[in-house]
Amino acid sequence: MLVTLLGTGDTTGTPTVGCDCDTCQAAREQGIDRSRFSVHVENEHTGESILVDLSPDFRHQFLDHDVDLPDAAVITHIHFDHIDGLGNAYRVFDDLPVYAADEVDPQTGESVADTVREKYDYLDTVTVHDVAPFEPVCVCGLELTLVPVDHPPLVCYGLVIEDPETGAKLSLSGDTSYDVPDASRERLSDPDLFLADGIVPASLCASHPIGGANHDADGVPRTFGSKHMTREGALALAADLDADTTRLVHTAHYYPVEEAFEEPLAVDGEQYRLDGNGVSRVDTRRDTVGSR
Repeated sequence: MLVTLLGTGDTTGTPTVGCDCDTCQAAREQGIDRSRFSVHVENEHTGESILVDLSPDFRHQFLDHDVDLPDAAVITHIHFDHIDGLGNAYRVFDDLPVYAADEVDPQTGESVADTVREKYDYLDTVTVHDVAPFEPVCVCGLELTLVPVDHPPLVCYGLVIEDPETGAKLSLSGDTSYDVPDASRERLSDPDLFLADGIVPASLCASHPIGGANHDADGVPRTFGSKHMTREGALALAADLDADTTRLVHTAHYYPVEEAFEEPLAVDGEQYRLDGNGVSRVDTRRDTVGSR
């Protein structure tokens, strides 16, 4: 399983348009990009690939990174930075199966699958497949499982992708607070690679209108506001899940510049191979950044 991080930023990305903060300036100077979230997963046995979430930055992600267009896609929730790239299917794909959860969201009165189907009904090349949470589905020779997480007020899902041939396991937290349900934690546990939402450091919770939540024994908030994990919360969840390798994604430009490009915060273009015996880094993007 070859995993490429196409987009590692939050809803505005880093650098953010029109922002001249120290972190955005440093990103521009160093050629660092954190575009809106998307992950490419290739089954190296079959040559097929899956795209997790369709970023509004879809076009430049596929122009900038040496990966094939996906054979299928999965959408975790309906926020624009995770779904609006699906419009790129027009004249790009002959056929794109899209997998999404079938649970009805009390907030919207429809499921994620329903919303995708209605919003993109003009795309004849897109076929939406309803998936029940916790029920594995085989896509491109890999086993996908959507699991509910906590991203109020909308339903949102984490994702597990497993290779039945090698036993390799990739877990994605999805957009979530630290308050992930126990049943979902159990399914996400023991991944070779864990991609965790760590939007800001816990120190910035003081600047959020509602502060932080899910404090640890030392009073450190593991949730920023109510929707996303802090860096500390993401790392705590990774420890809870006994993750082998963890990369923090969906990160914001609010990270102080001296922390913004430090481990384990990911940047676009990172690539990992999961072969059942662990995780190996394929690209040299982090080394390049660190040498500047």
